[in-house]
Amino acid sequence: MVTTNLDSPSTFDLKSYLADRRSQVEAAIDRILPVVYPETIYESMRYSLMAGGKRLRPILCLATCELLGADPAIAMPTACALEMVHTMSLIHDDLPAMDNDDYRRGQLTNHKVYGEDVAVLAGDALLAYAFELIATQTPQGQGGAQPQQILKVVAQLGRAVGADGLVGGQIVDLASEGTAVDEQTLTYIHMHKTAALLEVSVTAGAILAGADSFVVERLSRYAQRIGLAFQIVDDVLDITSTAETLGKTVGKDVAAQKATYPSLWGLEASQRKAQQLVSEANAELAGFDHRALPLMAIARYITARTH
Repeated sequence: MVTTNLDSPSTFDLKSYLADRRSQVEAAIDRILPVVYPETIYESMRYSLMAGGKRLRPILCLATCELLGADPAIAMPTACALEMVHTMSLIHDDLPAMDNDDYRRGQLTNHKVYGEDVAVLAGDALLAYAFELIATQTPQGQGGAQPQQILKVVAQLGRAVGADGLVGGQIVDLASEGTAVDEQTLTYIHMHKTAALLEVSVTAGAILAGADSFVVERLSRYAQRIGLAFQIVDDVLDITSTAETLGKTVGKDVAAQKATYPSLWGLEASQRKAQQLVSEANAELAGFDHRALPLMAIARYITARTH
């Protein structure tokens, strides 16, 4: 059973909510991914998976399930799977063939510790296990999810990760380096590379809670907007923050001549756009009760974060 601190909505504390949910997600991941033979691959998987981070995607999944009155424990396997997929994308993104980063979350990247060959395989293994986890560990029956709901989540996650999602965004991002891109192309990159996984984090929680298509569509629009705001803030932080604060190399977007929102609009306009997107996202939550507070607060947190 996932605990909640929403019983007193007037005193909702996002910091404690995030810490509580993050602790639950990390405990669940630790349980489901022990180190067994062959140890090297499991150690590599755990090295990146247990390296910290905001756990924003799994928390969004749990919060959405709870928003709709379901026990968020139903969504915990999917929440862990989402973090595995996200971690896979970071491991692969850091590889020399991609962004060639040496640091992630304040520590050496996976390929710097285990080598490129093991890092690629660790990402592959995390991706495969994510789907297995949803399919085999999601509670079913009375008080749980229905098989068709689980199947729908698996299908949506597959789409979010593949050529019509994260991979497609990454391909266009790589092809755009060193070239002038318009707003439409830049939005395509980030709606697929970043927002797609955040979107399925929200919609998966809704589907497992039994939401109808109208509610799922509203929550999808919420997630798309916070996903785009998240990327805009990332682009801004790459210019304004430090390696110590971010826990990774800064200024690499400029050095690689990557398309970013600040390069297109400037810093101030980018920050205004992120704030506008958050307002639009939270407008989609109008009509829900106090259980929407976490999603609303997370949207605001996205533009206020420093790392």
